[in-house]
Amino acid sequence: MDEDRLIKSANYVRTELPVRIAHRLRDMQKLPFIVVTQEEVAKVYELYWTAFEKFRQFPPINTLEDNTAFCRFLSNILHEHSTVIPILSLGLSLASPHLSPDDLDSFMRRMLVSRISRRVLAEHHIALSEIHSGKKAPASQGDPHVGIIFTGLNIKRCIDKCGGLLRERGNGWPEIVVDGHLKTNFAYIKEHLEYTIFELLKNAMWATVSQHRGASTLPPIRATIVAGTNDVGIRISDQGGGLSNTLVKTPSDLFSFSHVRNAARLQNSRIGALRTVSSSPHGMRATVDEQVARWQQNLASGGVHDTELNAEMEAEVTPHPRIGIGLPMSNIFATYFGGSLELVSLDGWGTDVYLRLPKLGTNLEGIEV
Repeated sequence: MDEDRLIKSANYVRTELPVRIAHRLRDMQKLPFIVVTQEEVAKVYELYWTAFEKFRQFPPINTLEDNTAFCRFLSNILHEHSTVIPILSLGLSLASPHLSPDDLDSFMRRMLVSRISRRVLAEHHIALSEIHSGKKAPASQGDPHVGIIFTGLNIKRCIDKCGGLLRERGNGWPEIVVDGHLKTNFAYIKEHLEYTIFELLKNAMWATVSQHRGASTLPPIRATIVAGTNDVGIRISDQGGGLSNTLVKTPSDLFSFSHVRNAARLQNSRIGALRTVSSSPHGMRATVDEQVARWQQNLASGGVHDTELNAEMEAEVTPHPRIGIGLPMSNIFATYFGGSLELVSLDGWGTDVYLRLPKLGTNLEGIEV
């Protein structure tokens, strides 16, 4: 990375992001009038319109000083849009009766995949700029990476990290056994992989503890890593009783934002939790660091101790209890570069989750610009 490449990167991001935002504005304009005027959907529309206007008026970047100003601008936009996920989820949950399941899920997928793509472009450019200016350590001083893409991401280390963070929350969580191709490294976006593994392990732990409440020992959760030529696979198996649920017909319905496929979308507790999260200025960026920081903040401010949450099993090991975002976001992260996420339930026994991710460089983004 040199000055010329950095300035070219800045101008690409400056011209590409408003194009992607404009297409999502057009998507919202095509929604039924009763949906697009729904309070939360209207808030997201206004956020997108404002961002589009700001990008449209931002002048070309010609110098490193211009790029520094542009990075500040990008950071501010990212912060302003941190509430989009919970607000949009709340709005579409309330508007679910006015859209068919296929239309609603297709719309939400386009919105969230496009959001990920824009954040990837913005955060990658900011990371490249910080490395070039010396604000961030170069790859030679840590895990090998280019911007936010880690070229030698170790899957076992990610599983160990996520499992360790969850088990630190209190005593009594099941052990995680990792087997398979333990030395597997591949190129991927670290935040995407960690968030997906974190959510899958969190659900497996919660199900296991709930299924074996009162038992002296808990069956372990097993994570198996398989390295292929063009992709990698991770299977997470638990003995948490499976996914039998009167609110969903098939496990894949847990990825849906429609109340027809997932009746829990309109539960008062879930709507209330979404309102709480969407009203917070911190919003939700869908990262592991975000969740851990809030746990620590809760303890530092004298909030409910983890052992109490553990006993009541009400927090679902998450700072966003029961808002139903984790699995849909994990599915979108997994499929963003052409991977897949599949849930297989053995009701009465447990669940196997199969995560397949391509090695970067073999697939393009799965976005509709």
